[in-house]
Amino acid sequence: MLPEFQTKRAIVEVGRRLWQRGYVAANDGNVSARLPGDRIIVTPTGRSKGFLDVQDLVVVDLEGRHLAGRLAPTSELPMHLFVYRARSDVGAVVHAHPPKATGFAVAGRPLAECVLPEVVLTLGQIPLTEYATPSTGEVPQSIADYVGRYNAVLLRNHGVLTMGRDVEEAYFRMETVEHFAAITLAATALGGPSPLSQEDVRKLLEVREKLGLPTELPACVACGACDGSGTAERPAGQGIPKTSDEEEEVVKAVIREVERALGKGR
Repeated sequence: MLPEFQTKRAIVEVGRRLWQRGYVAANDGNVSARLPGDRIIVTPTGRSKGFLDVQDLVVVDLEGRHLAGRLAPTSELPMHLFVYRARSDVGAVVHAHPPKATGFAVAGRPLAECVLPEVVLTLGQIPLTEYATPSTGEVPQSIADYVGRYNAVLLRNHGVLTMGRDVEEAYFRMETVEHFAAITLAATALGGPSPLSQEDVRKLLEVREKLGLPTELPACVACGACDGSGTAERPAGQGIPKTSDEEEEVVKAVIREVERALGKGR
């Protein structure tokens, strides 16, 4: 765990990266980190994450009581505190709205197929929560079934939540989720992702076990990679079905528009 001032600087830097990469807009998003003594540093409400200063950050306890800082904490503080109370191994939490991954959350589709070895190794699968009204007690309830088993989740119609041992790891997991979403969109435009084989997944699970990571992948969308069938039907609303020519053109147009938007003003 870094000293308090270094942790604050890390949060400011991650906020800048989130804004520069277009993962947040205006005052969106929030970042927090754990300090010794059951204290939490968190970003303030009503401030762009791209222009924060260490003096803007707020320190609270695990009950949300204000300990230090001149500004009010993010309205999503209950979500962050829920994660810290549920996971003693989590040292930082990042919430943002990266466009492609959030697009999956808005479409009601988890990023749950075993198609990229790096994602299987580092995150496993990225499940989708039920919808919860932002900044309310509904949000902690919506993630309750996931935070103990995953380090990244899609918040339905809302965005992405990632967790890590420190601020940088939580942020890099956000990058991984968005990169996975972008690759999945590209694969969809080319006819649909091709899942890894059962043997490929088994080998990756062995590597995960050696790394001390959970080997269970409970959000499987029955693509056939894990059970060896390769023909199992996907549950409704999950996975990415193959598209028609017309749908492929729509997907390509969406990708172009998103990439054009991300290239402006960031």
